[in-house]
Amino acid sequence: MRPELLAPAGGSEALRAAVQCGADAVYLGLGDFNARRNAKNFTDEDLPQALDYCHERGVKVYLTLNTLLFDRELHAAAALVERASRLGVDAVLVQDLGVLRLARAIAPDLPLHASTQMTIHNTDGALEAKKLGLSRVVLAREMTGDEIAAVAALDGIETEVFVHGAHCMSYSGQCAMSALIGTRSGNRGTCAQPCRLPYTLTGSANPYPLSLKDMCLADHIPELCRMGVSCLKIEGRMKRPEYVAVVTEIYARLLRQCRAPHADERAALAAAFSRSGFTDGYWTGRTGAQMFGVRPENAPEPKELFAAARERYTQGEHCRVGVEMDLTVRRGEEAKLTVLDFSGNRATVLGPVPEEARNRPLDSEELKARLQKTGGTVYVPEQTRVTLDEGLALSAAAVNALRRSALEALGRQRCAPPRRRAGSWTPADRRLPVSGPPRLTVSVADPAQLSDALMDFSPARVYFPIEKLGGLDLHLLEGAECRAVLPRIFKESERDGLRAMLRHCQDLGIGAAVSNPGHFALCRGLDLPLCGDFGLNVTNSEALAALAEMGLESAAVSFELRAAQIRDLAAPLPLEAIVYGRLPLMITENCLGKDAAGTCRCSRGVSLTDRTGAVFPVLPVFGCRGEVENSRALFLADKEDWRAIGLSFARLRFTTERAADCARILRRYAEGGTWTPPEFTRGLFYRSVE
Repeated sequence: MRPELLAPAGGSEALRAAVQCGADAVYLGLGDFNARRNAKNFTDEDLPQALDYCHERGVKVYLTLNTLLFDRELHAAAALVERASRLGVDAVLVQDLGVLRLARAIAPDLPLHASTQMTIHNTDGALEAKKLGLSRVVLAREMTGDEIAAVAALDGIETEVFVHGAHCMSYSGQCAMSALIGTRSGNRGTCAQPCRLPYTLTGSANPYPLSLKDMCLADHIPELCRMGVSCLKIEGRMKRPEYVAVVTEIYARLLRQCRAPHADERAALAAAFSRSGFTDGYWTGRTGAQMFGVRPENAPEPKELFAAARERYTQGEHCRVGVEMDLTVRRGEEAKLTVLDFSGNRATVLGPVPEEARNRPLDSEELKARLQKTGGTVYVPEQTRVTLDEGLALSAAAVNALRRSALEALGRQRCAPPRRRAGSWTPADRRLPVSGPPRLTVSVADPAQLSDALMDFSPARVYFPIEKLGGLDLHLLEGAECRAVLPRIFKESERDGLRAMLRHCQDLGIGAAVSNPGHFALCRGLDLPLCGDFGLNVTNSEALAALAEMGLESAAVSFELRAAQIRDLAAPLPLEAIVYGRLPLMITENCLGKDAAGTCRCSRGVSLTDRTGAVFPVLPVFGCRGEVENSRALFLADKEDWRAIGLSFARLRFTTERAADCARILRRYAEGGTWTPPEFTRGLFYRSVE
């Protein structure tokens, strides 16, 4: 069975383009709760018509509800989920664990898909998604073909893979650059695309070191078909309808014929949109300089290509539905026409009683010819049967009316929403009592940042990267509560090594900090206390309730929440927030420290400098990946707000600081004083993101 082809529908015209050019399914946004809020999107009034248009043509509709929501938005999201389920949306894509929990309560029969914003990138993540009740995972773009095949081989969970369109530099769902620099949150659908801006990267001559070429996996269609991937996805809800038409039509043809594109098709894809060409670097595992590219501001529009595409999707009906027709005309009985499609829908209508023929009686071939005149509809008769008594007459108008009524009735059946149970949802209202100010915790990027001076302040917890476990001075940490931070990204080939490290942590009595759904599966079966880290993107009370049900002892909230929003959370478990440190802006599969020859220079220090002169350090993290840190550290020690918003723990996140600086900063937070960094930021603690 070939994969489903899923095309973007940023608006009504793009939806028509996708359907008429061969998409098996479309994905669209409704209102503000989707990752492309700046697309045209659909309104409450548009959605029923969009569903009818697609469903009559056998095309599925997936609704994107794939952003992080705040508590004040949950009631509106609940109403959206209820309406989507009632109207017959085929599935809803989610990122937020709180939205997932809410949706399962409201619409238990509505299929839910894990958005790529959930950062599912290995079999552990897919298995955990299945355990959470998701029926499909949209995999991270950074996965290789072999890694995708491993997930596709799992039972009970469908796989959706991006095959064409824009690449983000950061793993989706783990980018805060747009939010922290300009309050436009990628996690909430308003990314300002700072990765497309120029930067100076240490040791690199590329002025656009964060701008990746668009993905194109057209050459790998036969492999994707063989490995059993469920769905191939085209990116582009912000693109014009003509682009959707060109790309969808080519991929639909490649899928039908299970082949790679020929030269003319490659040229059409490039003309429709590209950034210095295309890349399949993640699929092949060959990352590096060849994956980067930009699109000139004066890139010409392919007027002839787009005009031809527009004519195809606006003129005529190209999406045809095969049907069987069965007409019975008997003496003394009402004429009866039954029409059935190949999905099991069947419609039967009755017409007038035939009269005795005065001149030329009806014959079967004449009736078949009349029934087969379905032009102007989406239906095409593939088999027509007529049962006819001799010597009868029935007007052409009566036969036409029978045909029209039967097809209309079949269309209503095809568009009818499935029967689904309606559940109920009650917002979480339980808040754990917190007495006194939060206890201070520290996280270090390197064991060398730990010192006797720092430990003299007895931090409530010490976080360290699990891969640095061997470099820890365990005597220095004696008596301290330690948590090994699992890497936000780990590939299939890195799993066994991480599992061994976790067993070592278990032997030492050290717990783990989890940041990805896959971490729960990775830790299962081990006796480890687990706390939630910032990579879980907690922005509402429902997400906290979900994490409490998953067994966490505490949870760090997203640094996209401002103080008042943290204070108002109904928390069923202890909360933690970062109150000091450089906040991570993105995590990249492409190591920014590699030179043109592919040699990693991360250990010597790499940084990005933007047009204003701001310097963003790039830290090497697990697996030779890069973590871009903010240019300035979050600093709140001179404020009192963070002490009175219901936190149990307040974390100081040390990244580029020396050991002596770490101790000085902890002293400032623990004892007060007047020291402040020469440059700092308040982050999003007092600002709202869009």
